[in-house]
Amino acid sequence: MSDSVFKDVQNAPPIQVFQLTKLFTESTDPNKVNLGVGAYRTEEGKPWVLPVVQTAELQMANDKTLNHEYLPVAGLPDFRQAATRLLLGPSHKVIAENRVESFQALGGTGALKLGASFLKNVLNFDVVYVSDPTWENHNGVFKGAGFSDVRTYRYWDSETRGLNFSGMCEDLSNAPENSVIILHGVAHNPTGVDPTKEQWTKIAQICNEKKLFVFLDCAYQGFASGNLDEDGWASRFFADQNIDLFVAQSFSKNFGLYNERIGNLVVVTKDPSKLAEIRSQMEIQIRIMWSNPPCHGGRIVATVLNNSTYYEEWKGQIVTMASRIKKMRQELLDNLKKLGTPGNWDHITKQIGMFSYTGLTEKQVEYLKSKNIFLLSSGRISMCGLTSKNVAFVAKTMDEAIRAYPRSVL
Repeated sequence: MSDSVFKDVQNAPPIQVFQLTKLFTESTDPNKVNLGVGAYRTEEGKPWVLPVVQTAELQMANDKTLNHEYLPVAGLPDFRQAATRLLLGPSHKVIAENRVESFQALGGTGALKLGASFLKNVLNFDVVYVSDPTWENHNGVFKGAGFSDVRTYRYWDSETRGLNFSGMCEDLSNAPENSVIILHGVAHNPTGVDPTKEQWTKIAQICNEKKLFVFLDCAYQGFASGNLDEDGWASRFFADQNIDLFVAQSFSKNFGLYNERIGNLVVVTKDPSKLAEIRSQMEIQIRIMWSNPPCHGGRIVATVLNNSTYYEEWKGQIVTMASRIKKMRQELLDNLKKLGTPGNWDHITKQIGMFSYTGLTEKQVEYLKSKNIFLLSSGRISMCGLTSKNVAFVAKTMDEAIRAYPRSVL
């Protein structure tokens, strides 16, 4: 028998965050903790289906007018329009001036890939900058879209456990014209560190002066503060700047629709006369990737956002999630302080959103994993995996790891 065409295929490295979930599931330790996956968990450590989502699904199930026909290539209009209003605010000038269009995508990842493919295939961009560190998939998405030059700009300051703003500004100022700049719209992943509004203003000024194309990734609207308007501030601010702009929007976290893969690519243009051409070219990119999007998740989001009663209920449930995350940040910090853990850990409560970039070293992370506390090797933890029942155990184990494997700066 002749050799298989696949004979030289090698095992790819495991995707770390999903490997951690596998290890967690296989562990028989009753005290095991999963701090890897970016998904909300209740105080009991269980997934949460938002009650308003259940209400919307029941309404949909009883609606005999619904069918399973193909959606338009660009997606469900009711969803796209409502999602754009949520992101930018219903009275934003780009909506009033007809300078915005949106395209339903397969989660935030799909929105990023769609935007990247358009930028590469239609506009011939080839240089993209991502923060150091960033969500690991940013690199893969843009390389997969054909970008040959993926660069980084400084972001994390390991000494202050905060933003290296001067380094960020310097790197953006030195970027060549027509580079794509990926910015995290709110609740930066993995660090949980966002620029202030004054710093955002400076960043926008640099991007405008250097003719850099801004591509915002907004995956956590509502998760940072519990306030949708506050968490949408950066996206709205950049849309105010009279620039061309992409924003990738995700509803995985704030609706708990992780496996429905519901996202939206918002396109803002300085020139409303080009919307038809943008739409036609974007639909070609969609056609060769997923042809047209699935309906269920988009219809859930549209049902909630377009019903004032459901919308108010949903906003309350976002506050529930954001408040629990903040509570876990405070409890983790309190426990570390009680233990006298070496170093200053105030950054845990200064950071925002789903994740905390703890600053733990790889050796310290390996110690935690040996105790069946699973987290990324970078030291990023999902605050959603903490509960009032396990936070003391996690803090105690962190304390042990830090004392066993000290570093010079903590």
